Amino acid sequence: MNLPQTSFLTGANAGFVAELYARYRQNPSAVDPSWTAFFNELNDDERSILNDMRGASWAPAATATIVGNGAIDDGKPSKPLSAKADKAPQTPAATAATPSFEQLKQATLDSIRAIRLVHVHRVRGHLAATLDPLGLMQREPQPELDPRTYGFAEADMDRPIFIDGLLGMEKASIRQIMAVLQTAYCGTIGVEFAHIQSPAEKAWLQSRIEGSAAAGIDKAAKKKLLERLTAGEGFERFLQIKFTGVKRFGLEGGETMIPALETMIERGAALGLKEVVIGMAHRGRLNVLTNILRKPFTAMFAEFQGTPSSPTSVQGSGDVKYHLGTSTDREFGGKMVHLTMNANPSHLEWVDPIVVGRVRAKQQQYSGSHRTSDDARDQVVALLIHGDAAFAGQGVIAETLMLSELLGYRTGGTLHFVINNQVGFTTSPQYARSGVYCTDVAKMIQAPIFHVNGDDVEAVARCAQWAMEYRQQFHRDVVIDMVCYRRHGHNEGDEPAFTQPLMYAAIKQQPTTREVYGKKLVAEGSFSEAEVEEINRAFLAQLEQDFQAASGYKPNKADWLEGKWLGLEAAGQEDGGTGVAPELLREVGLALAKVPENFNINPKIAKQLEAKKAMIETGEGVDWATAEALAFGTLLAEDTPVRLSGQDVGRGTFSQRHATLYDQTNENRYRPLSNIRPDQATFEVHDSPLSEAAVLGFDYGFSLAEPHALVCWEAQFGDFVNTAQVIIDQFIASSESKWLRMSGITMLLPHGHEGQGPEHSSCRVERFLQLCAEDNLQVANCTTPANYFHALRRQIRRKFRKPLILATPKSLLRHKSCVSKLADFGPGTAFRQVIGETAANLRPDAKIRRAVICSGKVYYDLLEAREKQGLDDVAILRLEQFYPFPHKLLAKELSRYLNAEIIWCQEEPENQGAWTFVDRRIEAVLTELRGKTKRPGYIGRPAAAAPATGSLKRHTKEQEELIAAALGMEQKAVGVKAVAG
Repeated sequence: MNLPQTSFLTGANAGFVAELYARYRQNPSAVDPSWTAFFNELNDDERSILNDMRGASWAPAATATIVGNGAIDDGKPSKPLSAKADKAPQTPAATAATPSFEQLKQATLDSIRAIRLVHVHRVRGHLAATLDPLGLMQREPQPELDPRTYGFAEADMDRPIFIDGLLGMEKASIRQIMAVLQTAYCGTIGVEFAHIQSPAEKAWLQSRIEGSAAAGIDKAAKKKLLERLTAGEGFERFLQIKFTGVKRFGLEGGETMIPALETMIERGAALGLKEVVIGMAHRGRLNVLTNILRKPFTAMFAEFQGTPSSPTSVQGSGDVKYHLGTSTDREFGGKMVHLTMNANPSHLEWVDPIVVGRVRAKQQQYSGSHRTSDDARDQVVALLIHGDAAFAGQGVIAETLMLSELLGYRTGGTLHFVINNQVGFTTSPQYARSGVYCTDVAKMIQAPIFHVNGDDVEAVARCAQWAMEYRQQFHRDVVIDMVCYRRHGHNEGDEPAFTQPLMYAAIKQQPTTREVYGKKLVAEGSFSEAEVEEINRAFLAQLEQDFQAASGYKPNKADWLEGKWLGLEAAGQEDGGTGVAPELLREVGLALAKVPENFNINPKIAKQLEAKKAMIETGEGVDWATAEALAFGTLLAEDTPVRLSGQDVGRGTFSQRHATLYDQTNENRYRPLSNIRPDQATFEVHDSPLSEAAVLGFDYGFSLAEPHALVCWEAQFGDFVNTAQVIIDQFIASSESKWLRMSGITMLLPHGHEGQGPEHSSCRVERFLQLCAEDNLQVANCTTPANYFHALRRQIRRKFRKPLILATPKSLLRHKSCVSKLADFGPGTAFRQVIGETAANLRPDAKIRRAVICSGKVYYDLLEAREKQGLDDVAILRLEQFYPFPHKLLAKELSRYLNAEIIWCQEEPENQGAWTFVDRRIEAVLTELRGKTKRPGYIGRPAAAAPATGSLKRHTKEQEELIAAALGMEQKAVGVKAVAG
């Protein structure tokens, strides 16, 4: 066998051996038997590496230096780490010596196994990283990271090995290779990125991480890090002295987050970032508000002293200081960045989807249209700050991560920063999660995860910069898991040694991060002890000065109705002008029925479009779905964007909407509402993933940032809203009262008892009504398409914004009587909160025996039964809006029936539906009208644990009985609860 003339395995010889292996794979007998035996001995990993070596080249790692402005200046790799050279294998060059087969074989094995060693460090090196400042983290031995596992003995450690540019070196000894790998992957930074499938992303990450072995940081950057770290620690210590024992959920032990965030945002500003929206729970929130968002220390101290955060002229409940948000403009590296902290309640991470939704809306605003450009993705970024226990334990985080790459919800990547203090309230990690890391859930979206020791300030800052650069480069989520500790208990009044005695014994002996970093800077000669202490003294002096001024601090302006909200007002009672000119109704209506030429529409939908066209042309029989489309379309034509989001909203759960049409031959999509006129606003309709909590949170967040768009979220069935209850209770129902944050979010919740069982009957309207107070919500259950039309339009035509909860129908979507005239949408028409009796064939009002008040679908059951029985002494009134309760309008209608018995009828069980809410309110109206206390009677299903029966036969019998009882017909009503007024 002719062997190449070489003393070491070279790049050319690597290609030669790899070419031999390629021939061997095709036909083992095509190569020399010595090579056949050699290749047979290789394991799968070694064969894979040898196969990759065929023409492969690994780029050198970049070096990085933190420069004076606090940014880390990384070099760029000459080529991707996994790039394949596009060239044929070369014949090895001849040299003076001719190696033996064994020498070449050994050289080949050295290269393969050295590459394996590098690869396994990239994949598993994080398991040997020194991440815990306290040294308590138990790390299992990792034999795969030991060169001995690959056959390298001590005698082999200094032998040059050909690695073809891997780690930035053509040749390197195992000792040199391990020095780079230990620093890059097993030091105070441990990185998980092997789960990422994109070669470009992995190459980018490898270049940054492996370049960190040669990273440097200049004195100006070190000073800036020390100053920010001092501010983070000094603020907490000052509060502990001045307000001992007061809850603040301090950042002690995790103060490195402050310089890290500073570095991250400054790097973002250099890369085009203009706005950051921050969401976080209470741990460290006050520190971020003051040291990052620059909320005045005087304002913060005043709040600790009891001064409210808003002027006394602004009414509302307010909230504790560690739930509040703020916004500001700050300069980073000579560029202005707007920072917003979203208010957040104690339900830890439920703010996450809300922040991401706000970012989406802001990105569309930066685009100058309702479609987001790639440039806008770089200009507005979401930053979510998590706790370790919450990141692992709260499902809303997984739901929010899952939204990150979806068309209707993506924002170009979210920055996640985990304050991992290794305990959740009192629960240790081994009881709080099943995975190795609290961040394991982020792997499902292939996000890179930087685990870093919180006591290594420069390492954390480096990770912060990498995270921002990665996000701006690839527009994907990225996670920093800063492992630190919590110096005090869950709050400052707790005794943590009750549950973590060993950890807190170690914490008592642990110097603060500022002390650790200060000593490091002194030891390396960057600063003197006096210089380090002067930075601390100057900051504490500033705090003392601000503390003295806090006693006279008075907030002079409420932080609301600014920016995009300018021109809107506090809530009034007007419904606004919601009627539309006939010409516009016709333009929109005809556009709904039109599809492009050569668009192969489904025949069933074609018939529906013809029916819509007939409705517009005749002005008769406008159904629910058409009324909704007219509301959306007229707003779009008036330059108001519309966003509709939820499960299967494009078609509609009940095949009623068809906002998105699909070509039956190629599945191309067409949206009639996007094609009304050239200069219209943008119509978004997004079929969401199977999530309620994150998607409703996202759309609510969108509505916070964009008051001039109609933002609707629809539940597939009304009861699905249950799984988003925290978003409703903690945000939608109370955000204006607590945080002065209006929202015009519209929730569409299918509702009605049609014998489909307990879970698809009720949208739990009673739960929303229980939340109603201080004009915080609007809750309605309409009976006509026209009223639905006006309810939607008034959401955007009023001068204020309020959340709207609409119980929408199911069977009424195609009910022959549930239609409106086109004239009911025209000029002079508006939403009707109460609809009185309009039948002409009834007795005079004074001779009406019974007046039945109801809402929603049961009206049509009552109407049909009354007509069938020929009753002329029972009037039926419709309460279309539950809240705000229309006291005067209902009084006006009931004043017609002073001699009648007044009944409230509902199809829901007595303990559900609207009865417990309307009972006393109707009583107040009747008492006012009749001069004495008068309660309405109740007719409906008896109280029940479930909303409805699962038996269609039983449902039908119950429904017949309650209708008969409501109309006063003589019939045994076993399944009906009747209570006289």
